[in-house]
Amino acid sequence: MKSENQQTDGSTSDGLPHHEALLDGTDWASLGTARGDGGFLPAVLIRLLDVDPAVQASAIRELEPVCHQNSFYEATLPVALYVAAILIHPATATVGSGLLTELERGYPVRAALLDWLGSLAYDADDKCVAIGERHFNGGYLDDYPEMRAFRDRRPTFYRAVSPFLGHHDADVRDAAIVAALPLTEHPDLTWHQDELGRNARHLLATSTNGYNRSRSLDALKNWGYDTTNLETADDIAARNQRVRGGNWAGGCMDEPPF
Repeated sequence: MKSENQQTDGSTSDGLPHHEALLDGTDWASLGTARGDGGFLPAVLIRLLDVDPAVQASAIRELEPVCHQNSFYEATLPVALYVAAILIHPATATVGSGLLTELERGYPVRAALLDWLGSLAYDADDKCVAIGERHFNGGYLDDYPEMRAFRDRRPTFYRAVSPFLGHHDADVRDAAIVAALPLTEHPDLTWHQDELGRNARHLLATSTNGYNRSRSLDALKNWGYDTTNLETADDIAARNQRVRGGNWAGGCMDEPPF
């Protein structure tokens, strides 16, 4: 059955292939992951749309082999496209208490999926590429087609994420903002940074989530914003801790913690 956003060509209104087309049209068993081939993935991806948020949360965790140790595999891009395509699906509006272990209250499945996409975007951002170039003496992306393929599709992912930048649910909205920040490094998307900067400033005025605040502050600084009046004492303490090598939360470092 087609959703209301599915077009006659099997794509969604944002240009993504429809999630069912991706699921049925991908030879998952031919794609590599950190733990063998991707033959297990169709069952996991279907569970992302289960009616039970606990099942959905478990399925999100089961995606770990396609992004193990912040790396990209043959299955990473197709899975990411599927996740992006289901963001508009009504099943992702469910709320579960087990999606984020550090939060006692419920957390929307849609926000958790945006977090997952955002983590990939940070693992493929310009900083990660620069570090790779230094460690591998140039030609990093030539030898890493899986990451290059993801980076090439950043406009697609941005189109899937951007409708949620003004979402009424703060968790969904903030997850979308943080996911969008690294995507706009793509040359075709940099013009979005002024507007996205306003979104990030709003996040910093309303959110106490340390990870989201850190990502927003880093982006604003990189884009030339004065963040002096936006940082809190906790932000500064967390930044100093990261500099000392603690509280690593994904993305690239010169010496990753593995």
